[in-house]
Amino acid sequence: MIEDSCTSQKLWDLAFMAEPEEVAALRRFTGLHLEAWGLGQLIDEAQLCVSELVANVITHVGPGTPARLVISVSGTHVRIEVHDPDTRALPILLDATSDAENGRGMALVGAITARWGVQLLADRKVTWCELEAGLPTAHGNQGGAQASKQHAPWSCYPCKKA
Repeated sequence: MIEDSCTSQKLWDLAFMAEPEEVAALRRFTGLHLEAWGLGQLIDEAQLCVSELVANVITHVGPGTPARLVISVSGTHVRIEVHDPDTRALPILLDATSDAENGRGMALVGAITARWGVQLLADRKVTWCELEAGLPTAHGNQGGAQASKQHAPWSCYPCKKA
């Protein structure tokens, strides 16, 4: 069981092998869970994030790597995490040229999410991103209006308890 310091309203946790043929199923399962949670408006963005984070594991850690996909709703955000055992292969933002065949993945994730980052643990790396869910806050506001875009690729975004 993966423990999180935040209290999640909903949590989905799936172990998988990082193989190209798994990406479509992970995208499909992500869509089904978000739809069931009433967050269908986030399906396209969430599926893109899942594709990019899993592709990074396949490309930079290696096919066949045991990994986990964790999706949770906490506060006003949907958090997508991909866990893998290699703490050395860190995602980075590249300045991909217009004719480059790769190198745009994390730039895409950064462009569509509220924030993203990497948490290094003793036995694994967690690459994560958060999408604004537009859920009401404790004060009745829609979340995200005051959220600032953060790029914190080498740290864990600290959760705040209400």
